[in-house]
Formats: sequence, structure tokens, C-alpha cells
Amino acid sequence: MKSINVTDLRSAAKELSAGDSILLSGIVYTARDAAHKRLTALIADGGELPFPLEGSCIYYAGPTPPMPGRVCGSFGPTTSCRMDAFAPLLYDLGMTATIGKGGRSNEVKEAIVRNGGLYLLAIGGAGAVAASHITSMEEIAFAELGCESVKKLVFDDFPLIVGTDAYGNDIFERNR
Repeated sequence: MKSINVTDLRSAAKELSAGDSILLSGIVYTARDAAHKRLTALIADGGELPFPLEGSCIYYAGPTPPMPGRVCGSFGPTTSCRMDAFAPLLYDLGMTATIGKGGRSNEVKEAIVRNGGLYLLAIGGAGAVAASHITSMEEIAFAELGCESVKKLVFDDFPLIVGTDAYGNDIFERNR
């Protein structure tokens, strides 16, 4: 399994294929449905985003409350297709990758190819495993959204599978 830092993800994308397993480390941001609506509204209005899109990686997830002494609670992925209406714009503005579960629309896959990005799969139902690879969590925007607020995470060797590679190969299409 290849270890990759988020800062190297775009260049590493050229060497990865759908179905490859990786260990991802570095800064990742969370955003779900409500946060995506706010982010795209900020973009449309020319507002300042709470994090830089260039080279970013967004994890479609929200945590449960942490147990005492823990950084976060269970932090499993949510269904990615719920963000498909927003993802092409974010890829076109510099986002490198998204992390979630399930397949993506053709429009998202086209944006991934157009921008040399990736779609990465986290294992659904394994939120406790995900939480064990998060070393830091900070809420950075839209606190009123609760678990759907935007958070800045630091991953340490978070296990993921390449769902859609930079060339448009898709693990879900391949395995039909």
C-alpha cells in the first residue's frame, strides 16, 4: 500500500489506478450537503472560502461526539452522490480529491479527468477505524450546521481505495 501526503496527491494521481489502496496523510476538510450549498453560494457571490480549494481534499463525512480523551467520535463516510451537483465546480476550481462512499455521476468523473483529480473510497460502516487515523480536528466554518460544519482534519495513514482515477477508470464500472 502506497503512503501519500495530501500535498503530493495531484502528482501521485498520475500513477494511481482505480482499485489501488493508499494510506493518506495530511490536511483534509469535511463538507456534506449543507456545507456544499454554502461553499458554492460563497463562490457565486465572490466570497472568501474557509479553506483554499487549490490542492484540497474533501471528505464527505461528519463525526459523532468524541469519547473523553479522543480527537473525534466515529467518522465514517456519507454517500458521495449527494454532493455530485457541487463537485464538478470544486474540481474545476482546484480541488484534487474527494473521499466518500458509493459511485459518482458521469459529470463528476468528467471533472476528475479534466483536472487530473481522484475520487477515493473510505470503507462505509468503519467510522471507528477512520477516527483512529484522525490526529487533529478543528471546526473552521458554519458551526451552526453541527456535525455538517466544515472541519479541518489531519489524517495519519488513513486507508482508502481509489474509486475513480485521473483517467476516468471507475472501480464500480470495472466490477459490474
